[in-house]
Parts: sequence; structure tokens; C-alpha cells
Amino acid sequence: MDFARERDDMVRRQIEARGIKGRALLQALREVPREAFIPPHLAAMAYQDSPLPIEADQTISQPYIVALMIEAAEVAPGDKVLEIGAGSGYAAAVMGRIADEVIAIERHQELADLAAGRMRRLGYDNVRIVHGDGSRGRPDEAPFHAILAAASGSHVPELLKEQLAIGGVIVMPIGEPGAIQSLVKIKRVGPEAFEQHDLGAVRFVPLIGEQGWTETGERAGTAPVLKGSLADRLRAAVEPLPDFGDPDFAAMFDRFAGARVVLLGEASHGTAEYYRARAEITRRLIDEFGFTIVAVEADWPDAAYVDRFVRHRPRREGEEAAFQRFPTWMWRNTEVDSFVRWLHDRNADKPADEMAGLYGLDLYNLRGSMRAVIDYLDDVDPDAAQLARERYGCLQPWSRDPALYGRLAITEGYARCEQPVVEMLQALHAKRLDYIAQDGEEWLDAAANARLVANAEAYYRAMYHGAAESWNLRDTHMFDTLCQLLDAKGPHSKAVVWAHNSHIGNAAFTEMGRERDELNIGQLVKDRFGELARLIGFGTHTGTVAAATDWDGPMEIKQVRPSLADSYERLSHDCGVPRFLLDLREGHHVPLRAELAEPRLERFIGVIYRPETERWSHYAEAILPKQFDAWVWFDETKAVTPLPGAEQAGEDDLWPFGL
Repeated sequence: MDFARERDDMVRRQIEARGIKGRALLQALREVPREAFIPPHLAAMAYQDSPLPIEADQTISQPYIVALMIEAAEVAPGDKVLEIGAGSGYAAAVMGRIADEVIAIERHQELADLAAGRMRRLGYDNVRIVHGDGSRGRPDEAPFHAILAAASGSHVPELLKEQLAIGGVIVMPIGEPGAIQSLVKIKRVGPEAFEQHDLGAVRFVPLIGEQGWTETGERAGTAPVLKGSLADRLRAAVEPLPDFGDPDFAAMFDRFAGARVVLLGEASHGTAEYYRARAEITRRLIDEFGFTIVAVEADWPDAAYVDRFVRHRPRREGEEAAFQRFPTWMWRNTEVDSFVRWLHDRNADKPADEMAGLYGLDLYNLRGSMRAVIDYLDDVDPDAAQLARERYGCLQPWSRDPALYGRLAITEGYARCEQPVVEMLQALHAKRLDYIAQDGEEWLDAAANARLVANAEAYYRAMYHGAAESWNLRDTHMFDTLCQLLDAKGPHSKAVVWAHNSHIGNAAFTEMGRERDELNIGQLVKDRFGELARLIGFGTHTGTVAAATDWDGPMEIKQVRPSLADSYERLSHDCGVPRFLLDLREGHHVPLRAELAEPRLERFIGVIYRPETERWSHYAEAILPKQFDAWVWFDETKAVTPLPGAEQAGEDDLWPFGL
């Protein structure tokens, strides 16, 4: 077997391709024969992109993880390096090709003896293998320019941090044994000052020793967490999330890609992290798994305006620009703008049936929908267009303020608008075959708008009869619109939904459903699609949010109060992982799911945020593992960035967000 060629291919495909750039490190990886550091019968597998078993029931890490840790530790010529958990000695050997001196501690005598023998045979005389408790480091030989731990602790021991030189770096996995852990980088920037960065999710064996774990999996030493708390168990189950720019962020959600509908929530309508996370996940679902419908909690005519740009379709004459009504920042922000531009560019070279489109599910834009139906019929059926003008004439006086219609509709006279708008929808469907033959996409748009007008009329009337009735009409409309899209796009179509947690979490397991008889999209989708629907909620502890104090009021950047005790948010904060994914599907983390099934408070911030009455305005009880299939956590978040109010010069082709 040509190991030299295999080694070069490994460096090129597994290391360089993932962004490792250091020349000295890449050269060291090309020089050190990995096949010499594993049992002989596994030599043919030496350069696979995976960890491998070694003696003493231990493992040698995946080559990329070795490279990532060495690069993060900033190992350089002239350095003195300490490794904790030498294993077979491979990582120490690679570092020995770069640094002046490497000391590697291994607690298993068998592994320490084997690794020391390999160093002698290969002539790596600047690498010393020591048998002992690596959790204590080597205080008598400190300071070190870099310390790398190939085993996970509940925290980074203070004893190790004290052994760092100023400017030195520790790289170590943090987390419970057997769980997904977070790889952290800690840099000493002063005698008592340290900077910490999260490098992403990993899985390592536990660090056994005085400053780590005991053989039975309990914490040794003085770990700064409560033993046996629910927060401990949550921390053991969560999977730390990398930065948005890391491809692994979106890839962590691949487990949900087998669904036909993936619903992505948000705990507020004005938080940047929620939009960015949904955009990254949706890009991957589109590119890698064939999702072509992005359905959002926005009005159909507004989203259709943007969709014409997204799918390179001609703009309709006289069509109003999108998202000009309160709350403009909810969709007219830099995070959404970036995603829309990506969709436009992605669709540029795709046939029409492979393009991903943007569609609105909501029903507030009554005026825009009536206008869209009439404009469509003007093109395909002028006689029907005239009839639409007559039928919609009943609602026209209130099209800009449909809530006023709702107040007046409690009298019998104004309720008469119900019949003509329903008749208009029926008439449109009666001729659907003729209309589809002319342009199926335009008919789908007109039919959705006609349905919106009929449902909006009922919604605004119901507003004055009871909150549950109007809420249920609205969410049923959104669910029906989603199903119409899936049906129109064919049996293999798949959709991503962006909406508030209150819409996408299963309402049957919240105060909404249990006490107020409200249902929502999440509940309806689960009832229809079962395991082919995945509901993913999002949450935060504190930060800033874009919101108003009153309906139709100005947008403000508000401080989000720290989450309340006895809430899922406070529990998520207390587990100490700043960004994570918690898989709540049946069969995952069964004991933890049972503990989380005790109802707790959950925070809901909409376009209105009133911190002074937060407990009563923004919290409701929920059962998280029944409400969602997964929970995504960002401990501290920032407000979205609204777009400028006018289209910028030179951007005529990017018209969706111009005013």
C-alpha cells in the first residue's frame, strides 16, 4: 500500500479542504506516518476520515480533529508544548515536527510504553512520553506555550491554566462523558486574564484524574457546578453549535432533513440570531436535500412580490412594494435581505421546477390580495375581473384598516361581505383548469390571494367575538396555504416554514391549547404529517431585540430582561453552554425528556415587547419535549438590523426591498 500517497491525499482532502492553512502543520502531517501509530491489523485504514481503535480500549482521533486542535493551540517553532492524553503518540509526534519540545502525559501504562517506543524508532527525540495523571499537568516543567487535552473535562482545571505562559493557549473539550462536548480555546492574555472561544462540537473520552472525572464518571476535584442538577443533565445532552459561518452549523440539522416539512421557530420577531440560523439551515436543506418551498409568517402578496425577484419572474405592473406596513423590520432587515439575495443567485441557473421559492402564509394584507386577484383576472378573464371589483367593493372601504371592518361587522349589515368574497373564491376555483392552462404559477398566486381575502374577512369579524376563534382562523389559514403549496408542487415537494414559536410549536402542549382552546400550524402539521414534520423552537436568555411598545408604534431596540426562574430559558442558561442544539425527538435522551416534561414557563416576544409587564405579557406554560422536536439555544442575542427606508442607488435589479 502506498502510504505516502494516502497521507498526501489525507492532508489535501481532509485537512486543507476544511480550512487548515498552517504550512508547518500541513508539512508535519505529510511527514508523520499515521500507520505507525495504530495496531498493525488496522494499518490499511490509517488515513480514513475517522477515529480508530487503539490499545487499552482507547482511540486515536480523526486526523482533522488533530489538525484543528494543533492549529487552534497556535503551536509554533520554538514552543514548549504539553499534551494531556498521549494515546498512541500521533498528535505528539505531529507537534514534535513543529515545536522545539513536546511532553505528552498518558495515564495508561501500556499506551505510554508503546508511544515512547514509537518515538524512539522514528527518531522523534524532542517528544517525551510520561506516564501519570494528565489532569494535573506538569507544574514543575511549566510554563508551556501550548497545552492540548485529548480528553474531556467538566471544566478547564485552574491548575492547567496556571501552567500557561502569557500568550499561551489551552485547547480542551468540555462536557459530560459520552455526550457531545464543546471544544474550547483559552488564551492567557495576562497574569489573571484569559480569553475563551468555542471551536465547535466534538466527542472525546473523559479526562480521568484528580482535576477531571473519576473512573465511575463523577467529577473529581472542585468542579464549579452543582452535582446531579437538572442543568447538569441538560448540559450532558446538548450539542454545542459552531459559528454560523462554519458548514458544520447547518449540517447539525441534517437529522431532520428526512421530513417533508421542517418548521423553524423564533422566540421574537426581532432577533438577528434566529434569522441567521434559519437562513443557514434552509440553505442546506435546499442545496443538499431538495427543499423548494420556503413558507414564512408573512402576507402572501408581500412575499409574492419578493418571490418574483427570487425566481426571476417579471414584476407585475402596479404591484405595491413588499413589507411597507407595520412591523416593517420583521422582514425588511439585513438578515432577510442576505437570504433573499442568496435565493436569487442560487436560482439563476436552475430550471423552473428546481427553483426554490418564497411564499407567505399570513392573511393581514387584505388590500394587496384583493388588488392581486383583480390584476390577475384583468389579464386572463376581464369579465371575471369586473365581477371581482363588484364583489370586493363591499370590503374596499376598509381595505387599509380591516380591523375597522371587524368592529362594524358585528352588525348584520356589514357581515354581508362574507358571501361575495366566498363566491369570488369559488368562482376562481371553478375555472381553475382554464386559468392553469394559461399560467399555473399566476393562477396559484391568484387563488392564494382569493383565499386570503375570504379568510381575512372571517378573521376580522372573529376578532370581536373571541381571541381563540380569530387565532384559530389565522393559523388554520396558514396551514391550509402551506398544504396548497405542497399539493401544487407535487408529491415529492418539501417545505421549510419560518414562523414564531407560538405558531410552530405544538399548541396542544402549551397553555394556548390546554387553557385557551387555541391550535396552531405546528399542531395541524403534526396531526397531518406525523414524523414527516419536525418542529424546531428557538430561545434566548438576554440581549437586545427590535420591537415596538404598542401596535403600529415605532421600532425600538429594547433590552431583553434575563429569563425568569422556573422557565425553560433559565434552565438553558444555567446549563452553561452558550449555543446549543437539544434533540427532543422520541427515543432521544429519554430520562431527560421525562424530566423536562414537567410544565415550565416559556417566553414569547412578538412585535410588541413590554419588559415592565413581562411575566404576564410574554410568558406562558409549555411542555418543551412535546411542543418541539428540537430546541436551539443562543444565550445572548442581538436585535435585527432594519434596512434603510429607500432603495440604494445602483441596486435597481435588487428591487424587493426598495421603497
